[in-house]
Amino acid sequence: MIPKTIEDVDAAWLSAVLDAPVSGFERTQIGQGVGIMGDIFCLRLSYQSDYPEKPQSVVVKLPSSFEENRAQGVALGMFEAEVRFYNELAQRATVGVPEVYLAEVLPGQADFVIVMEDLTAATLVSQTDGMSREQALAAVRVLASIHAVWWGDVQHPELDWIPTMNGPRIEFVDQFLPTVMPAFVEGFQDKLPDGGLEIFQTFVGNYLKVNKVLTERSPWTLVHQDFRVENLLFDPADRAKVSVIDWQGIGRGPGAYDLAYLLGGSMAADARRAHEDELLAAYHQQLIDEGIPQSGTNAYSLEQCTEDYALAQLMGGLATSILVGGAMDLSNERGVALATTMARRHVNAALDHDGLARLQAIL
Repeated sequence: MIPKTIEDVDAAWLSAVLDAPVSGFERTQIGQGVGIMGDIFCLRLSYQSDYPEKPQSVVVKLPSSFEENRAQGVALGMFEAEVRFYNELAQRATVGVPEVYLAEVLPGQADFVIVMEDLTAATLVSQTDGMSREQALAAVRVLASIHAVWWGDVQHPELDWIPTMNGPRIEFVDQFLPTVMPAFVEGFQDKLPDGGLEIFQTFVGNYLKVNKVLTERSPWTLVHQDFRVENLLFDPADRAKVSVIDWQGIGRGPGAYDLAYLLGGSMAADARRAHEDELLAAYHQQLIDEGIPQSGTNAYSLEQCTEDYALAQLMGGLATSILVGGAMDLSNERGVALATTMARRHVNAALDHDGLARLQAIL
């Protein structure tokens, strides 16, 4: 049984999930304004007797309370994708993936549930604050390790359920962006840097076209597509350990998409500019350390990585900023602040990498 809301989660249901008699729990909602596609709760558990091998707390993720957000998740296949990732792919990753006790979904509907290990003791960085250099280094290395698992190895029939970055899902978003652009402009144009509105206006209607340029020139891997700091949990006891959550938007395409999305949106602009070269080099070196060749089939040089990264600043960050700012229910100050931060930082990153000229050259 998939709970409709957190009110449907009871001790009997948790007992079945965890295969141990749960007698009760204390519930706290977490991540308000962060989990745009889902409502997230931490449950502190009590058992009928001592079960030291069982978790003392879990995190439960359910569909968003807001109809607009649920509709977007269904339309983009995001709920099904996350459940299938945890059930079919996660075991291949050697780092970055939390333990999941249950992942279920009703195909084609907004009914899903994920029960996973409680990582709330880890350090969660607010995206509006942004990552430090040390956190960014840990994040790009974990990202490269995840990318390396599927590097040049995602174009198989058994993975056809994962959308490509030049396929129908991107085409759907490309066609949808112009419909929500007026709402985005109304809410955020006065918050953008000089030249920012022009980039957004030029980008709208051309998302698929930009994606096709990158997907034709770069090796493909499994791409998270929402790899931002609020989907990362940093272990306070091990600075190199990072857990990655929210695998709803996975796709197949160039890894530079994730790299640009992370650094463009999850660091303050000045910090990104100061450490960008070092972070790109760290990501690339981790790929090499994981066995990705620098020559031959699926080779990837630092020069290509750098160019792909610059081009990718015109992709997910801009599209997500418009979607979040123009189509999602941002009913609290935290959500509005996050949308503003995303829009400003992503367009600044695009501007820093000659975004308007690159767009005009593509179009």
